[in-house]
Amino acid sequence: MMTTLTLKDVSRWFGNVVAVNDVTMSIGPGITGLLGPNGAGKSTVINMLGGFLPPSTGSVELDGAAVWKNPDVYRAIGLVPEREAVYDFLTGWEFVLLNAELHGLPDPGEATRRALATVEMEYAQQRKVGDYSKGMKQRVKMASALVHDPAVLLLDEPFNGMDPRQRLHLMELLRRMGADGRTVLFSSHILEEVEQLASQIEVIVAGRHAASGDYREIRRLMTDRPHQYTISSSDDRALAAALIADGCTASVSLDSKEQVLRLEASQFLNFAELLPRVSRDAGIRLYQVTPADESLESVFSYLVQA
Repeated sequence: MMTTLTLKDVSRWFGNVVAVNDVTMSIGPGITGLLGPNGAGKSTVINMLGGFLPPSTGSVELDGAAVWKNPDVYRAIGLVPEREAVYDFLTGWEFVLLNAELHGLPDPGEATRRALATVEMEYAQQRKVGDYSKGMKQRVKMASALVHDPAVLLLDEPFNGMDPRQRLHLMELLRRMGADGRTVLFSSHILEEVEQLASQIEVIVAGRHAASGDYREIRRLMTDRPHQYTISSSDDRALAAALIADGCTASVSLDSKEQVLRLEASQFLNFAELLPRVSRDAGIRLYQVTPADESLESVFSYLVQA
């Protein structure tokens, strides 16, 4: 199951429109979130990784083998596209069974039963897909992608249309698959989804690869951006006076309502050394020091503005 997808110097254009521009990235086992605003090129990247779209330049590979025009890779890949690519006249059972038969599975009926149970769709398996809600269609597409037990899952905005219970169930399912060593890549423009699920993020902005890694580490590498903190101490006023005197502290304000100190540091490493030293010399006890801008939303905002 240890499978890796790679894009190397990949670009894709449609006429005069460049959708993806010179992207290089590697997607390995575990859960990776492909993050970017609408229209950033996420779906184009997923379609190239799944072998449904050739790169205009560069290479897309699965464990060293080219993905484009290589039917063998479909044994290892399960794809859930964003658009509702389903046959409305089929029942849920027939839709998933069709994919099982196309894969030539030895027992397509059993594989279909198992896949529908995995996404909790047995209760609606005899209903026409055209009568499903959007969230139900998402789940039956997921069952179809899982029917051949793939090592790689490519999910394009998989939570669209799901109610809160369905979202929680799918999140838990993806966590289990990532823990089992599968390579799971899902795209989203919703920061909360990525923050809750992904151990690795790949950020696409305007078709370009903007960042890669753990979002907290990415934030710490942004040395040209001020770092914000919320601090609680035994004497916030005295601590503010001591910190503002140093050049690495850009601004300090007292929040009397929440009884905390809000601070912006222009030099992360210097401030990390300054704070404990100043508090110790002034006899001030630090109760809590919390980064105020290490959320995925903050990192994403910085990257989009860069």
